[in-house]
Amino acid sequence: MNMLRGSLPVSTATQASLPSTAERIRARYRRLVFLTWFLTLDLIMFGAFVRLTDSGLGCPDWPGCYGKVSPIGASDQIRQALEVMPYGPVSFFKAWIEMAHRYVGATLGLLIIAIAWMAWRWHRELGHRATLAVVTLIAVCIQGAFGAWTVTLKLMPIIVTTHLLGGMLVLSLMTWLAAREKRHAPLSTAATRWTPWVIAGLVLLFIQIALGGWVSTNYAALACMDFPTCHGEWFPPMDFQSGFSLWRGLGVLPTGEIISQQALTAIHWVHRNFALIVFAYMGMLAWKLRHEPGLRGPAKLIAGLLVAQLITGLTTIFFQWPLLIAVLHNGGAAGLVLAGITVLARLSDASQSKVSL
Repeated sequence: MNMLRGSLPVSTATQASLPSTAERIRARYRRLVFLTWFLTLDLIMFGAFVRLTDSGLGCPDWPGCYGKVSPIGASDQIRQALEVMPYGPVSFFKAWIEMAHRYVGATLGLLIIAIAWMAWRWHRELGHRATLAVVTLIAVCIQGAFGAWTVTLKLMPIIVTTHLLGGMLVLSLMTWLAAREKRHAPLSTAATRWTPWVIAGLVLLFIQIALGGWVSTNYAALACMDFPTCHGEWFPPMDFQSGFSLWRGLGVLPTGEIISQQALTAIHWVHRNFALIVFAYMGMLAWKLRHEPGLRGPAKLIAGLLVAQLITGLTTIFFQWPLLIAVLHNGGAAGLVLAGITVLARLSDASQSKVSL
């Protein structure tokens, strides 16, 4: 009896130290969200690699490669395409890049389905509604459709650019999901006054990303080879109407004519000069936000990424668009999005806490 009595307190203490069911669910959900968030960022970088290596039509059908699961099964068709066009869009290397991108995208979709299911199934244990997770699932489904149209519409610039923006939207939603699962220093009630300023900064940032995507999809990155002037002039001859004609094929105008150098110059010039506006605004915002302890980390990240974007942007001009630098430039844009969304998510939490009080 004494032995049994002596064992009871140990058993009770052991049970008390075990995590509850709700805690285990929250831990699993948190790990899944952060894994998916990381994969989303990787997929955006990989998508830039696909675009910059001209691998978007490495498998010119969808979702398979010449109807096969992998380029291995499509080796005969790829070999025939190479014989017809040795320097065309199809090759074994490009086919594997394109299919690897699709495999990762499919994996991401499955993970987001799992997140949405967990958020709906255990919303009480998680402490929040499943709305954001479901919106993320809808967004990634739409993104998948644009991925298919990117191939079937033969890299139409407006579709490819929209696909890029869709990727940034999915990253934004995943960042918000991740931000809810990460603790941070409490914000002061006065910090919420920066919310509209952060929203405005994100709007400017997405416009700049759209312009950057338009530069990339129209192959206008090297339209101006000097800096800060363009072709030795501050305002070189430009054709804005043709450059920003949206519904047209790759490299051609709606009339079927080849897009002119002046149109490409206009695309590059607008992206380059709008970057100055974004740099100044986001830099000022990061300088102001650094005084708030709960926002100091993402504010420093924004400042560092702005400098990195300036360096990589200039490097692409002076070194004629090296692949690694171009991919890093795309990654820097994604980093600015996730830092800005993190700030916005934390301000939103502070605002809700203020209302609840």
